[in-house]
Amino acid sequence: MYDHILLPTDGSDATEATIDHAATLAHTYDATVHVLSVADSRNRFETPSAGIAPDVWRESEHERAEAAVDAAIEALPDDVATERIVEEGVPDSVIAEYTDDADIDVVVMATHGRTGLDHYLIGSVTERVVRQSSAPVLTVRASDDE
Repeated sequence: MYDHILLPTDGSDATEATIDHAATLAHTYDATVHVLSVADSRNRFETPSAGIAPDVWRESEHERAEAAVDAAIEALPDDVATERIVEEGVPDSVIAEYTDDADIDVVVMATHGRTGLDHYLIGSVTERVVRQSSAPVLTVRASDDE
């Protein structure tokens, strides 16, 4: 049923909530977990007053994404087959595109459970992936005590 599981990560503590779910599915179906982190190409601090140059932003985002993938793979059990992916772009779009391109069977993502003004202002990558994904998306609520 599930041969390829996508585990997107941004390196936040919320990813920890998804690792057990992805590992359980991988063990149950002898599936490969594709661990993906997206180096966000949208530099929100590119204005001269913000002080973050585009090349510094890009390098920082790639380092964060690499570290996020490393941490998630390290947290998965050793007997789970993994693929390591770091892409650059807009996170929800890259996740949806990778889902199609890699024939992903299910996406396992964390949700912060934001509501109200926080949800309106910050938005939700998970929500956008749910709307765009060609595969089912298993959402796992991040712990309230983060």
